[in-house]
Amino acid sequence: MRPNRRKWLSAPGLVLLLGFAVAPLFIMLYYSFQSDSGSGAFTLENYLRFFSKPFYMELTRRTIVNSLVVTVICLVIAFPLAYIMAKKFRRSSMVILAMLMLPFFTNQMVRVYSWLVFLQDGGILERLLNALGLAEGRLGILYTQTAVLIALVQVYFSYMVITLYMALDRLDDSLLEASANLGASKVSTFFKVILPLSWPGMLSGCLLVFVPCLGSFVEPRILGGVNGTVIGTVIEDQFFEIYGWNFGAAIAFVLLVMVMITTTLVSRIGEGAETT
Repeated sequence: MRPNRRKWLSAPGLVLLLGFAVAPLFIMLYYSFQSDSGSGAFTLENYLRFFSKPFYMELTRRTIVNSLVVTVICLVIAFPLAYIMAKKFRRSSMVILAMLMLPFFTNQMVRVYSWLVFLQDGGILERLLNALGLAEGRLGILYTQTAVLIALVQVYFSYMVITLYMALDRLDDSLLEASANLGASKVSTFFKVILPLSWPGMLSGCLLVFVPCLGSFVEPRILGGVNGTVIGTVIEDQFFEIYGWNFGAAIAFVLLVMVMITTTLVSRIGEGAETT
């Protein structure tokens, strides 16, 4: 196929990308520099308002901390599962992956409200723990940061497992056998062979979990209540409740910058790991 024909074949996708991704970003960027007075003059008051108020700085800190906690929990839980799937239960790995993908076939709101029923006072979890004697009385989990973290871990856990599984599945078993034959312990093999070779998958999984967590607002809104307020819920309020589109656009671009910084840092870490 000629190069010119290849360019024409890629043109529809490029047009869709520019029309539905790039152009809306520039429109939002324009509105983020507009004043609520409607004068039409460019101003930095929306960004100054965000960075000058401790409330928004605290929300930014909370959003980043929540995202980091969810990422670490997903990594710690997903790594053993991905390793077992890749090295121990290879025949049933596809079945496990299919089970991990099942939640994606249900609506997000359905999943969140299921957690609401499960975690509420007098709900399934409370009655189960009381019946087993592991807890007494009210748990008080709903409308706290704990409820938000539980839901976010459940939502993004599958992303981490899949990326780690792909990295560990490509790991040559002969390297593990060679490490054992040379007298290395299982702990030494893990830290000196398995962990370094699975590093790219870990970085990709952390990126796939951390970045969406920064902008999540459904789980914090429904399960966290007032205590679950994060940057994502503030943006939602500005666009759909307060109709402060200019300020909401400014916050959205602050969030976008955070995502870009995170992606750049992960890329640099990945490049540094490959060179070493």
